[in-house]
Amino acid sequence: MPKVRHRVNSLSQEREEKMVNSRNCSHFDSFHEQIVEMYPDKKKLSLGQIGLCDAQQLLSVILLQQKSIPDTRFYVKIFESDCSAVERINLQLVALQTQNQECQESAHTDLGSRSGFDSNLESGSCVDKQAAIKQIIDAKLVAIPGCQRLILNQGRCLIDLYIGDILSSLSDTLAPADPASYIHAWLHTSDQHSLDERTIWQMAKLSRNTALLSSSNMSQQQTNLAKIAGFLLANSFLNDSTPEKSALPRASAQLSDEISQQERRALRQAQANGFQHYPQLPAKEGTIAVIGGGIASTHLALSLAERNKSVRIFCQDEAFSQQASGNKQGAIYPLLTPDNGTLSQYFQQGLLFTRRRLTTLVDEGFNIANELCGVLHTGHDERSRGRINRIISAQAWPKEIAHRVSAQEATNLADIDIDQEGVFYPLGGWISPPDFTQAAFDKASQIADIRALFNCNITRIEQSQGQWYLYQGSGSGNDSNSGNETGSENSKEEGKDNKVKHGPFSTLVLANGHGLTQFEQSKLLPATGFRGQVSHIPARNELAKLTTVLCSHGYLTPSNDQLHCTGASYVKDPEHLDYCPHEQLDNLKKMQHSFENKAWVDDIDITGHSARVGVRMVTRDHAPMLGCAPDTHVMLENYQLHQHTKASIKFWKDNPAPIHDGLFILGGLGSRGITTGPLAAEALASQLCGEMIPLDMATLALLNPNRMWMRKLIKGKAL
Repeated sequence: MPKVRHRVNSLSQEREEKMVNSRNCSHFDSFHEQIVEMYPDKKKLSLGQIGLCDAQQLLSVILLQQKSIPDTRFYVKIFESDCSAVERINLQLVALQTQNQECQESAHTDLGSRSGFDSNLESGSCVDKQAAIKQIIDAKLVAIPGCQRLILNQGRCLIDLYIGDILSSLSDTLAPADPASYIHAWLHTSDQHSLDERTIWQMAKLSRNTALLSSSNMSQQQTNLAKIAGFLLANSFLNDSTPEKSALPRASAQLSDEISQQERRALRQAQANGFQHYPQLPAKEGTIAVIGGGIASTHLALSLAERNKSVRIFCQDEAFSQQASGNKQGAIYPLLTPDNGTLSQYFQQGLLFTRRRLTTLVDEGFNIANELCGVLHTGHDERSRGRINRIISAQAWPKEIAHRVSAQEATNLADIDIDQEGVFYPLGGWISPPDFTQAAFDKASQIADIRALFNCNITRIEQSQGQWYLYQGSGSGNDSNSGNETGSENSKEEGKDNKVKHGPFSTLVLANGHGLTQFEQSKLLPATGFRGQVSHIPARNELAKLTTVLCSHGYLTPSNDQLHCTGASYVKDPEHLDYCPHEQLDNLKKMQHSFENKAWVDDIDITGHSARVGVRMVTRDHAPMLGCAPDTHVMLENYQLHQHTKASIKFWKDNPAPIHDGLFILGGLGSRGITTGPLAAEALASQLCGEMIPLDMATLALLNPNRMWMRKLIKGKAL
């Protein structure tokens, strides 16, 4: 017999959920209509939301920006504690995609039976919605801790999704340096996330003094707390009996309470004081100079271009990607740790962000060789197999991030004989770094004043009266985007030492790979150059069938243009960058060691002596560096006076870390720069523009160029 009562209860629950969703959607749409009316001419508009709700609301955000505020850069920050909400959204998106396809087909079918104007409107609406659905599906939302940034609508709509405890997420988010980036309004529609006093004050910390708070589910006590925190409240208790526009929520009278504003300022100041050893200062107004010509510099230029900033890139080579980012194929996959700590979480966020950048650029027509075919990770000895097993067993990793595979599954995934257990990273794969680099620059130069000067070897940087000047070795460069001009519209003159001078710039970013430590101001940065030789192997026989990236003692890619890449060597402080036969042989031996007695390994042919050599800058903790450049000379002078005592701990905690004003670092990307670099660039661009940075405080501390010293100094340890 069927369980009739259970089915009735299930249907009742389903109807109730649909009613709640309908009410929330109505509240959501009404809230957005009101916001558009309140801020019709804003160039930047930031909204906060407690609870992820449903897929339809995400689509509404994208369509609202497209149609109602096309000239506004729209930031939406969503805080959700329930990881299962992401899976629910993804399922809803697939269903919506199917429904919308049927809508399009229906609109075309009915074209002859209705007026062309009406049917075209419906068809156009379906097309817009389908494009919005595709953007979110392509973004690959995954239930990982921390912030995931989605850049949509040609860079005009940014959705930050924070997964984890909501109070912690709010507390660990730094208030933006620029008040224009404070949140204008908050929406609370979730029955699952109540607003307690601490949560409301953390929301207030990130908000404008006149920020609106609209909620469909607040008690009188919560309403009073929100008023005390200085929020403007809206009557948001919509129901089916008041669907008309006249019943839309309207802001209450402004609560002119200086106490609440003082409390907000106090919260922000306390947060800044506790984080002053990892300062997050913005850039000054004016053109931003960037030294470098790889993934870091070009993706920083793209992130800044989306904010309408002017950028001048100074590249020592004749084209981009002549250094570490010049490999034909670069693997992308996360670096996971058993504890899934801050570094592991950053790599997952970086992987997803890189994928989003890639798919967006490809969709826009940029030619980037890539294959998101996944990465298969196997051990090459007992120790490495044990490490992999500890990682995959320690956490309930989202299946999209990593999952264990059997020996047979590994063989099936690779389409060649692997016959080893391992871990599969489904969202990984390979990208052509040169293509990715060039596409980022080309896109940036289309939307803002972004130019590059090639053959421009900057040998010295100098600050004078708050401005930075760059000194180039003898010879002139070529401006990629200014016709017959020889410079970047900045003053250049001949110095006494016969060097060209570029500047002034109020802001300078060092993103020059293994040249990061070549300047006096940056020579003590804790990063080391490691030579890497990648071998190029012709695709043939069984090897040509490889369908996923292999990672073991070395890595091996599927073929592209009839070549595989394998390697790479790892030589500290190399004496030269010439081709090395010994390293070529070592790359082969790594594959032979990793996959013993496999017939396809015999197809790896290194006799053509085809390879490429680059130098990666590696940090001791494998984390990139981004942020203000530390003034190590001042720090070491202070260290002579303040060390190894309780008083010294207080000194380092109570005083801002010494930095070079207007100088920033973006480097130390190591051997996985294509995974971590684009997100690091986006985070630094957010900092430079005074925005809310899409990384929590623990991650910003991990990535700060000052971290190696400050970790010790604030604990009273010797350097």
